[in-house]
Amino acid sequence: MASYKPVAVQTYPVIQDTLYWNNCKTPVQIEEFGTVSKVDFSPQPPYNYAVTVSSRTHIYGQYSQEPIKIFSHFKDTAYCATFQQDGQLLVAGSEDGRVQLFDISGRAPLRQFEGQTKAVHTIDFTADKYHVVSGADDYAVKLWDIPNANEILTFKEHSDYVRCGCASKLNPDLFVTGSYDHIVKMFDARTSKNVLCVKHGQSVESVLLFPSGGLLVSSGGRYVKFWDMFKRGQLLVSLKNHHRDCDIVLQSRAQLRLHSFHLNLALAHEDETIVVGMTNGILSVKHQKSGAKKDSLPRRRQPAYRTFIKGKNYMKQRDDILINRPTKKALEPNCVIKTPEVTVSIIKELNRRGVLANALAGRDEKEITRVLNFLIRNLSQPRFAPVLINAAEIIIDIYLPVIGQSPVVDKKFLINYQRELLETLGTMDMLFASMTRNESTCVLEHTPVDFLESKKIDS
Repeated sequence: MASYKPVAVQTYPVIQDTLYWNNCKTPVQIEEFGTVSKVDFSPQPPYNYAVTVSSRTHIYGQYSQEPIKIFSHFKDTAYCATFQQDGQLLVAGSEDGRVQLFDISGRAPLRQFEGQTKAVHTIDFTADKYHVVSGADDYAVKLWDIPNANEILTFKEHSDYVRCGCASKLNPDLFVTGSYDHIVKMFDARTSKNVLCVKHGQSVESVLLFPSGGLLVSSGGRYVKFWDMFKRGQLLVSLKNHHRDCDIVLQSRAQLRLHSFHLNLALAHEDETIVVGMTNGILSVKHQKSGAKKDSLPRRRQPAYRTFIKGKNYMKQRDDILINRPTKKALEPNCVIKTPEVTVSIIKELNRRGVLANALAGRDEKEITRVLNFLIRNLSQPRFAPVLINAAEIIIDIYLPVIGQSPVVDKKFLINYQRELLETLGTMDMLFASMTRNESTCVLEHTPVDFLESKKIDS
């Protein structure tokens, strides 16, 4: 049998995501007694995390498999337990519309906020740590005062369930909410209505406002959309990479990646721990290996010292004398008149060698006029535009001091001005003609019949 050359199997470099997941330890599974509705990490050491499950909220240590504290002062299903920025307080909502504030070191609730009439599914602390924002199934968004335990503001601008929200990390008066009415709204506590409104197009399940406050992310359905807050909510990009509905979107603690998942998930500081809550009551916890973060990120090799001194001791050879010949001859009239592809290639090569300015400088009126005519004819072609725009900028820099001293060039400018004026006059004539016809039609429509008949008799 004839022998065949074996097929070379193409190899691909290992990407950063593969290194990240390979550096995770075997996941630890913790069995809860109900559906996990929210997982949230404390922003401060020792980075404990709160798990909202059924009518309880469990506090776990980062490496513990048993809850270190349990908050069970809920009459109904608990939702959305969230840590404060300093990690000392915890706030959670419930099915009966009650919002409760807990101290991590205690057990009984410090504050109870009553005002929502239906289930509270989203809660967050404002940047000043003195207020809490809540959204519920009664279509209302409320702002609560923690020291006085009373309601400050109520916004009823959504027409469906409010299921997600977040507060700004910089401005204590700004917060964002998302609803099943397919709309994301930004509210300002200093006003009585929303200050920004964007349409997601699907039921909004999660929103995320970046720490800078300039970028907003909304997720719902299969779409994850990015909005520019500095441009009044302009849509930047819409991602449709999910095959199922996306329920949560969050930013890594290292602020290097944006993650979107169908499950309830939370990330610890520097992504050292990943906790996933499932609908069957299983809590999956993954830890990074010791020193995995340093090994997982490939270090970019710094340039060596010889890179900076390369070429300084280079001696010219005899063949290099070809570069020193006059560069102006490369753009002779015969070359310019020929096909533009050749001329553009010559200009590109001169620019690569760094002698394009020398080739264009020191030309008389006729020569520079030929070059300008070539640029005018071919500058509008997309394939030539990048090269010719660079050449035009070089010509402007070289001949800017002598503008107005060439009769030939000035005559071309005058012709261009006259052409533009004639185009403007033609446009104005068309406008005046149409206005005259409209006025005559209006006069005929509003002239009495008796007046027209009297005019005929007089004539």
